[in-house]
Amino acid sequence: MSKPVETPTGFDGDASVDEVMEALKDVVDPELGINVVDLGLVYGLNLDPSDGGQPVATIDMTLTSAACPLTDVIEDQAHSALDGMVSDVKINWVWLPPWGPDKITDEGREQLRMLGFNV
Repeated sequence: MSKPVETPTGFDGDASVDEVMEALKDVVDPELGINVVDLGLVYGLNLDPSDGGQPVATIDMTLTSAACPLTDVIEDQAHSALDGMVSDVKINWVWLPPWGPDKITDEGREQLRMLGFNV
Protein backbone atom coordinates (compact mmCIF):
# COMPACT_ATOMS: atom_id res chain seq x y z
CA MET A 1 0.00 0.00 0.00
CA SER A 2 1.22 3.48 -0.68
CA LYS A 3 1.94 5.86 2.15
CA PRO A 4 0.06 9.18 1.92
CA VAL A 5 3.11 11.17 2.97
CA GLU A 6 4.21 14.50 1.58
CA THR A 7 7.84 15.01 0.60
CA PRO A 8 9.31 17.97 2.46
CA THR A 9 10.37 20.99 0.47
CA GLY A 10 13.32 23.23 1.24
CA PHE A 11 14.66 20.93 3.94
CA ASP A 12 18.33 20.04 4.30
CA GLY A 13 18.29 18.46 7.79
CA ASP A 14 19.51 15.03 8.79
CA ALA A 15 16.15 13.31 9.36
CA SER A 16 14.32 12.11 6.26
CA VAL A 17 10.62 11.45 5.87
CA ASP A 18 11.34 7.72 5.61
CA GLU A 19 13.39 7.77 8.83
CA VAL A 20 10.67 9.66 10.69
CA MET A 21 8.01 7.26 9.40
CA GLU A 22 10.15 4.33 10.55
CA ALA A 23 10.52 5.92 14.00
CA LEU A 24 6.74 6.44 14.16
CA LYS A 25 6.39 2.66 14.04
CA ASP A 26 7.31 2.84 17.75
CA VAL A 27 3.98 4.63 18.34
CA VAL A 28 1.46 1.91 19.13
CA ASP A 29 -2.32 2.23 19.14
CA PRO A 30 -3.10 1.36 22.79
CA GLU A 31 -6.33 -0.44 21.93
CA LEU A 32 -5.10 -2.63 19.06
CA GLY A 33 -1.42 -2.98 19.92
CA ILE A 34 -0.32 -2.22 16.34
CA ASN A 35 1.79 0.77 15.32
CA VAL A 36 0.07 3.83 13.86
CA VAL A 37 1.98 3.64 10.56
CA ASP A 38 0.94 0.08 9.74
CA LEU A 39 -2.61 0.80 10.87
CA GLY A 40 -2.72 3.58 8.28
CA LEU A 41 -3.40 6.28 10.84
CA VAL A 42 -0.68 8.62 9.53
CA TYR A 43 -2.25 10.58 6.67
CA GLY A 44 0.60 13.01 6.10
CA LEU A 45 4.02 14.05 7.33
CA ASN A 46 5.88 17.26 6.69
CA LEU A 47 9.37 18.14 7.88
CA ASP A 48 9.89 21.87 8.04
CA PRO A 49 13.18 23.67 8.73
CA SER A 50 13.65 25.24 12.14
CA ASP A 51 16.15 27.66 13.62
CA GLY A 52 17.74 24.88 15.68
CA GLY A 53 18.87 22.80 12.70
CA GLN A 54 16.58 19.84 13.29
CA PRO A 55 13.25 19.95 11.48
CA VAL A 56 9.79 20.35 12.95
CA ALA A 57 7.62 17.31 12.20
CA THR A 58 4.00 18.08 11.42
CA ILE A 59 1.93 14.90 11.32
CA ASP A 60 -1.61 14.59 10.00
CA MET A 61 -3.02 11.65 11.90
CA THR A 62 -6.38 10.10 12.56
CA LEU A 63 -7.65 7.43 14.93
CA THR A 64 -9.67 4.29 14.41
CA SER A 65 -12.52 6.11 16.18
CA ALA A 66 -13.13 9.83 16.65
CA ALA A 67 -14.33 8.97 20.16
CA CYS A 68 -10.94 7.53 21.17
CA PRO A 69 -9.88 9.12 24.48
CA LEU A 70 -6.20 8.20 24.05
CA THR A 71 -4.89 11.06 21.89
CA ASP A 72 -2.62 12.20 24.73
CA VAL A 73 -1.03 8.74 24.96
CA ILE A 74 -0.35 8.67 21.22
CA GLU A 75 1.02 12.23 21.27
CA ASP A 76 3.38 11.34 24.14
CA GLN A 77 4.57 8.25 22.27
CA ALA A 78 5.16 10.30 19.09
CA HIS A 79 7.24 12.85 20.99
CA SER A 80 9.29 10.05 22.57
CA ALA A 81 9.76 8.19 19.28
CA LEU A 82 11.01 11.29 17.48
CA ASP A 83 13.11 12.71 20.32
CA GLY A 84 16.52 13.65 18.95
CA MET A 85 15.37 13.42 15.32
CA VAL A 86 13.25 16.57 15.20
CA SER A 87 13.09 19.77 17.20
CA ASP A 88 9.33 19.59 17.71
CA VAL A 89 6.33 17.40 16.89
CA LYS A 90 2.97 18.84 15.95
CA ILE A 91 0.04 16.50 15.44
CA ASN A 92 -3.00 17.62 13.49
CA TRP A 93 -5.88 15.29 14.32
CA VAL A 94 -7.93 14.85 11.15
CA TRP A 95 -11.19 13.01 10.70
CA LEU A 96 -11.68 13.17 6.93
CA PRO A 97 -11.38 10.91 5.20
CA PRO A 98 -12.49 8.59 7.97
CA TRP A 99 -10.15 5.74 8.80
CA GLY A 100 -11.10 2.29 7.55
CA PRO A 101 -9.48 -1.14 7.36
CA ASP A 102 -8.51 -0.44 3.74
CA LYS A 103 -5.78 1.89 5.06
CA ILE A 104 -3.95 -0.89 6.95
CA THR A 105 -0.63 -1.92 5.37
CA ASP A 106 0.15 -5.54 4.54
CA GLU A 107 2.46 -5.62 7.58
CA GLY A 108 -0.34 -4.28 9.77
CA ARG A 109 -2.74 -6.91 8.45
CA GLU A 110 -0.24 -9.64 9.26
CA GLN A 111 0.19 -8.29 12.80
CA LEU A 112 -3.58 -8.15 13.30
CA ARG A 113 -3.97 -11.72 12.02
CA MET A 114 -1.36 -12.84 14.55
CA LEU A 115 -3.55 -11.25 17.24
CA GLY A 116 -6.58 -13.19 16.00
CA PHE A 117 -8.27 -10.50 13.91
CA ASN A 118 -9.76 -11.49 10.56
CA VAL A 119 -8.55 -8.82 8.12
